[in-house]
Amino acid sequence: MRIVTEPEIYVVGRQTLDNAEVQRFLKDHETYWETDSENNSELIVELAGRVCYMSFGVKQFRKTNDAYVGNLINQGHGSVLEHAVWDLLLTGVSRSLTHELVRHRTGTGFSQLSQRYVDESTADFVEPGVIADDPELHTLWQQSIEASHAAYKELVAALAQRVQEKHGDLPRTQRLKMAKEAARSVLPNATETKMLFSANARALRWIITLRGGEGAEPEIRKFAVKLCRIMQQEAPVLFGDFEIVQLADGTEGVQAGHTKV
Repeated sequence: MRIVTEPEIYVVGRQTLDNAEVQRFLKDHETYWETDSENNSELIVELAGRVCYMSFGVKQFRKTNDAYVGNLINQGHGSVLEHAVWDLLLTGVSRSLTHELVRHRTGTGFSQLSQRYVDESTADFVEPGVIADDPELHTLWQQSIEASHAAYKELVAALAQRVQEKHGDLPRTQRLKMAKEAARSVLPNATETKMLFSANARALRWIITLRGGEGAEPEIRKFAVKLCRIMQQEAPVLFGDFEIVQLADGTEGVQAGHTKV
């Protein structure tokens, strides 16, 4: 059992753009497109915006990607940001965090570790910062976590025996699932989990804005700050208006330059 205090985000999937197909489209419509970005996510957003008005060739305005996309964001035309998508693998986050994150259903997809199938006898746990900073609170928290974890392991063993006695004809995998799905009821929200999280740029902007705010729960705010930094590296034109700020309690938060995108 480990105590975890920091989330980890792995960028496992990014937007791709088939330039040959884009050029075929432009040729079929006897036009051209000049831009200066090589970032596929930024390019797909610009392409989407230009398709809406067929602003290619001589009709093209704001020839830099930054200027064009920046104008879309400034005007609040966020729908074109939905075409840029990322796949993120999250670890080191608690079930408390994912209970909040999965509420963002628009423009997102979630695949989370199953406690019905995965043995949590070696589970890790995420400690809130406000508890970790106080030795007495930390001791109390750790004792509670260890007791819950011990109860889980005892329940799995006892339930496995009970299921074997009552349902010995079932496949072993199903019997184990029945034991773990019942025993998991004693595990706390602090149990560390893993999730593959897919989202488009518009959804990510909203999550960062909402969950990075001062009123957000501290763990998910820490996650939002880390996500913001990653997305600013991934697509600075799409996320460049966000600012990491110092909050009154000494932690970091996020402020969006444009909130209605």
